Amino acid sequence: MRYLLLKHYRGGPAPVEGWTTMDRWTPAEVDAHMRYMRDFADRLQESGEFVDGQALAPEGTFVRYDGAGRPPVTDGPFAETKDLIAGWFVIDVASWDRAVQLAGELSAAPGAGGKPIQEWLEVRPFLTEAPTVAG
Repeated sequence: MRYLLLKHYRGGPAPVEGWTTMDRWTPAEVDAHMRYMRDFADRLQESGEFVDGQALAPEGTFVRYDGAGRPPVTDGPFAETKDLIAGWFVIDVASWDRAVQLAGELSAAPGAGGKPIQEWLEVRPFLTEAPTVAG
């Protein structure tokens, strides 16, 4: 099964005490964090569980269709940072338990002071078929 491991800029439902955003880390702390992410992806590639992983910039905006012939509606030049996804990993694993295990390992990436950031990750399974509607 494929799962999406979502990393959020906002730190999840309840950040761990002392959690800070990456823009407050030293360059060495950012480098250590990014190295952990690359090593994690490399290990998953070796095991055949890696599908994709990307980091996203904090800039962006929400866009909505507002009717035929009308311009799309946005919420302003940028979405609020708390609403943005920082990045993701797509994994292909044998079970939900394995997906949760890997998310826990990813949550241990180093942050400020080299300590594990214990960030919340959202684990979402991919739909394997379209939902049916009873009628």
